[in-house]
Amino acid sequence: MTQPQPQPQPQTSVAAFDFDGTISTRDTFLPFLFRAFGWVRVLSVLLPLAGEGLRVLRGRASRDAFKARLIARLFTGVPVSAITPHGPRHAEAIRRWLRPRALARIEWHRAQGHRLVMVSASLELYLRDLAADLGFQDLLCTQLGQEGACFDGRMAGGNCRGAEKVKRLETLLGDLSQLEIHAYGDSDGDREMLEIAQHPFYRPFRD
Repeated sequence: MTQPQPQPQPQTSVAAFDFDGTISTRDTFLPFLFRAFGWVRVLSVLLPLAGEGLRVLRGRASRDAFKARLIARLFTGVPVSAITPHGPRHAEAIRRWLRPRALARIEWHRAQGHRLVMVSASLELYLRDLAADLGFQDLLCTQLGQEGACFDGRMAGGNCRGAEKVKRLETLLGDLSQLEIHAYGDSDGDREMLEIAQHPFYRPFRD
């Protein structure tokens, strides 16, 4: 009698979405800083960094280093309790910036039973609630370090951008080569994530 042959297991499918510029129409990080600290405080920190900021925009300076300096100057020693309440408020405010086509694609992946992972350089402070409300099972993003009851001015685990996005996915999911990955991004910071996907989509939701 012929023995039944084992059937191959279906490959697990993952949909990894960047947030700023991909699901949202714009950057959400700076608006959060203005919400949490006020315009005067944020501009007083940004102005001395203006030269470096211009070099970042021209691709001549490190975006990660600039962000680290900005966070250090704003968050160091600030009580966590003073900033945390602004997270849900910002999440609610930026809902009007979400791209309808991106939301429809997220819903399509959910209907297919795919694992939804948001992978963003933006802050957990406001992405946590938003990712959950949009139906993402996992959130990989930039987190702020704490020392006691205050922020320590550092990014815990680094900025979730570029190769760090792939590293975080590997930590969460294991061997990525064993997965069917759909990746959605809109910038150079998503390049490595798009490269490891069988189904990469660069700026797919823009008209």
